Order: sequence, then structure tokens, then C-alpha cells
Amino acid sequence: MTRTVEYIFDFAAPNGYLAWYPLKDIVARTGAKLTVTPVFLGGIHKLTGNSPPMMRDADVKGKVPYAALEFQRFLDRHDMTRFSLHPALPFNSILLQRALVAAASEQERQALIDALLPAVWERNIDCGNTDVVGQELSDAGFDAARLLSATQDSDVKEALGANTAHAVERGAFGIPTFFVGGEMWFGKERLGQIEEYLSGGRP
Repeated sequence: MTRTVEYIFDFAAPNGYLAWYPLKDIVARTGAKLTVTPVFLGGIHKLTGNSPPMMRDADVKGKVPYAALEFQRFLDRHDMTRFSLHPALPFNSILLQRALVAAASEQERQALIDALLPAVWERNIDCGNTDVVGQELSDAGFDAARLLSATQDSDVKEALGANTAHAVERGAFGIPTFFVGGEMWFGKERLGQIEEYLSGGRP
């Protein structure tokens, strides 16, 4: 039976970039199916009382530098040489997330992530500027007018809010979060465990 990996995703999380590419490789190796659920990370933080690690752990001696070391190790291990930490972090990703919700299909949603992740985390575009985002969408072959118009649709706005609330109800508190059936994993460091699970490491 083919298992489905659900990726709870927001462009605003740098770890969301780091996890995306190894996750796609794992899905390909294991024959699993990948689906993406767009959420609003700011909403998850508000609902759970969480905050970005560099803010939450700022007063813990040694923790932020060590997190930076682990982050760089992951980049090096996966040869992610083009990654560039966004100077506006933490930034508002609501426009991009609504565009994901408005995707016409799961295939288009994942294609949008493939196109926009490098724009956000390699070229550091202004994620709230509709002209900039629209140009990125057009350059990648998407119907930018349709997607940008849909970001103002009440149904799209409500769907993003509902996705966010439902993810929190299921236990999510940050990005990247993954679900396989009823099992939840958090963090890019869990990708190896997910591959073991998909490969029959657990019945």
C-alpha cells in the first residue's frame, strides 16, 4: 500500500527550504506519495505560544550558536550551496501561502514550491510585494494574474486559516511538520526516521 507523506508547509521557515529537497528524494526512493498542506506559520505560533528559535532561545547560553552550527551542517551535508538566509526574517508569508492554497491541483502546488523556494531562500525576494511575486510566477510559467487574484478571495483566506487551525489541533507547533497517517514528525532532523518508517521500519 502506498503511504502518503503530508508536509505542513510555510515559505517563511528556512527549515522548510532545507527539508523540501531531501523529502522529495525520500518520497521518490520509497514510492510514497507527497501532499502539501499550506499553513500560516505566524498563526501556528500564535495558537501554540511558540516563536522562532532565534527569539525563543536568545537567552539560553550556547543554544543559538549550536543551532546555527547544526543548520550549517545540514546545508553542507545536502550540498545546498545556494541557500541565503533572508535578511527580512521573520517576514510575512501570507501572500505566498494564499497562492499555494489557490493552486488548481496538488501538482501545481508542488510546482509553485519548486519555483518559489529558490526565489525566497536563494535570491531573497520581497515576499509581500505583489509585483515581485507576480513576476516570479510569470517567469516560472504560472498564471500570475489568476493566482494573485485568488489570494484576495475570501474562500482562500478562510481555507488557509482552517488549514492552520487543523494542523495545530493535530499537534503541529512549527515548520517543518510531517504526517504519515496518524503519525507526526517535526523537524528536518526526523527525515531519516520518516524514510525508515516508509521503508517498513515499523508495521
